[in-house]
Amino acid sequence: MDVNAAVAAAAAIAGLLTGVIAVLAFRWSERDLKRPTRTSLHTDPVLPPGVDTVLSVLRSSAVVLDEGDAVVKASSAAYALGLVRGGRLSVEPMLQMARDTRRDGEIRQVELDLPRRGTGRGEALAVSARVAPLGSRLVLLLVEDLTEARRIEAVRRDFVANVSHELKTPVGALSLLSEAVMDAADDPEAVERFAGRMQIEATRLTNLVQELIDLSRVQNDDPLEDAEPVRVDELVAEAMDRCRHAAGTKQITMAASVAAPGEPDQDGAADLRIWGNRGQLAAALGNLVENAVNYSPARTRVGIAARRITSPGGDLVEIAVTDQGIGISDKDKERIFERFYRVDPARSRATGGTGLGLAIVKHVAASHGGEVTVWSSEGQGSTFTLRLPEAGAARDRGRQQPGPDDDDGPAAPTHSRTTPESAAYETLSAPEVHP
Repeated sequence: MDVNAAVAAAAAIAGLLTGVIAVLAFRWSERDLKRPTRTSLHTDPVLPPGVDTVLSVLRSSAVVLDEGDAVVKASSAAYALGLVRGGRLSVEPMLQMARDTRRDGEIRQVELDLPRRGTGRGEALAVSARVAPLGSRLVLLLVEDLTEARRIEAVRRDFVANVSHELKTPVGALSLLSEAVMDAADDPEAVERFAGRMQIEATRLTNLVQELIDLSRVQNDDPLEDAEPVRVDELVAEAMDRCRHAAGTKQITMAASVAAPGEPDQDGAADLRIWGNRGQLAAALGNLVENAVNYSPARTRVGIAARRITSPGGDLVEIAVTDQGIGISDKDKERIFERFYRVDPARSRATGGTGLGLAIVKHVAASHGGEVTVWSSEGQGSTFTLRLPEAGAARDRGRQQPGPDDDDGPAAPTHSRTTPESAAYETLSAPEVHP
């Protein structure tokens, strides 16, 4: 009887201990489940409802950090900027901001310059970082790339400064010359001389204002809204007519050659067309020809050659303008398409150049889906080449038209793209044309 009682008591004690152990194990398991772990912090359920969706549509780079500074969520843009590496925030100033915000709950913002990934030139990446608490344990970091905005702002400041300087020169000259005219009222010869100088400065000021208007127009307007097929031979004739007086004064011969290789007839060959804004295209080609005339020595030759070339993306019309001037150095080639940049400022003042002509050409070419390139050799001259998409409908019409025998026409060049040297030879050896 005593033995049975002892066994029953032992069984009861064992059962009680088992129940206590089970309860403790359950409680311990529940506490472990509620305790945040590194793995659980990387899963989506840790984020408050809807946050993941909001972060996915933000334009800014987004990073969510837990209380251990581990990355819970990061957008693809954050990885692209190099903010997150190996599951950690790699930018120490941003990490310190996140810790400070986690401690006191205050929203912080700062602008930083970060090194670009994959470049060894020390280029800086300008960003704006904003840190805010997200719930009770998380911190949200939003980073916006300001590099392009800063570049545009710098371009705007430089543009305003350059415009102010360029306007100041002729305006100041006009003011001084007007005073000189007043002081020389009794000297007709001096008045005539000063009045001539005033006309020159007024013309320079007018040209500058007009080119500023043209540059603003080609930058802001969409040329394809009023696009039409534009005949290349008419553009060439218009550009030559624009510079004929200046060329005649310097005894410069202008020659033109317009051809489309592989065409069965010369009428269709001359009928090259570009799809675009006629006014902008005429201004771009006119600027190239005008520069060639202005920067060429007297009694030399300027050539304009146009032809069709093949390209993987579709046929292009290539227009090359070649001169026999002093040429352009390698260091200047990289900057000649910048606004107000002049290879020879003194010569530009003498010719009335504003430094905006090539910038206009570059914008017109880009807005029409083409490009402008330059080849130059000091002492040999320069070749500026415009490559623009051909109007496809015009090409089809040209192929369908019957034409005369080709024996009387000049030999058509090959389909391959010309080298700068061959373009210079072709344009300078072409017969003179009087449109």
